[in-house]
Amino acid sequence: MLDEKTLTELTEKAKEIRALTIDAIGYLGVGHLGGSMSVVEVLTMLYYRHMDIDPANPRKVDRDQLVLSKGHAGPTLYSVLADKGYFPKEWLHTLNRGGTRLPSHCDRNLTPGIDMTTGSLGQGLSAAIGIALSHRLDGIASKIFVIIGDGESNEGQVWEAAQAASQFKLNHIIAFTDYNKLQLDGFMHEIMNIEDLTSKWVSNGWFVQRINGHDLAQIDLAIERAKNEPLRPSMIVMDTIKGKGVDFAENQSNNHNMKLDYETALAAIAKL
Repeated sequence: MLDEKTLTELTEKAKEIRALTIDAIGYLGVGHLGGSMSVVEVLTMLYYRHMDIDPANPRKVDRDQLVLSKGHAGPTLYSVLADKGYFPKEWLHTLNRGGTRLPSHCDRNLTPGIDMTTGSLGQGLSAAIGIALSHRLDGIASKIFVIIGDGESNEGQVWEAAQAASQFKLNHIIAFTDYNKLQLDGFMHEIMNIEDLTSKWVSNGWFVQRINGHDLAQIDLAIERAKNEPLRPSMIVMDTIKGKGVDFAENQSNNHNMKLDYETALAAIAKL
């Protein structure tokens, strides 16, 4: 369980990561703001508390790995990786520009610390299952973390993967659904309602928890419980706010990929 000192430190770190991400998107002038903001807390908790990683050796064989299936949230992951020392923070101002090593969606061949190329929505969980099975064959006990979007949960491949992970008893997979209730074209309930999301994952044989995805203490406890699950893969459904922390963008249907001038970005950072 988090002590008060650690919780305070992680809360401040999440603010730093949110500010770095807003700065990078604002410097470019446009980007995937909404879905990047809704995963700040979970990425902070994973990379600064729970994952066994080594920035000096990004391809360490027995490291924990993250598959950011909703690859458009790459700007936040890039901010975390830069802050952890995988590459210089100066790279953040090259986001999605010509010749960059930080493309709009995550690419393991370009960016140190990216474990899986993602962005073709619906495929990330399947990729994570492949990694988890290969680790089992090689006797590697590391965890495979996956973050999927609620919009991509409309894809049938997600649910085929859900069944497979349960069938193979891949308890070293810990997945999160960033349930911010919005997708590219609008609100989830208007396009393809996925409730009751908890029951759907339970019926596919997963250990399921539902939490506030911006509450660091809840995220921490859910991860600890998932790590102790002996047989089933874990799904942590996170109720989040798309655009969290950027007051003019929160819960706006146009915030998936939006313009953000640098002065506006700096003003948003000042409010954090």
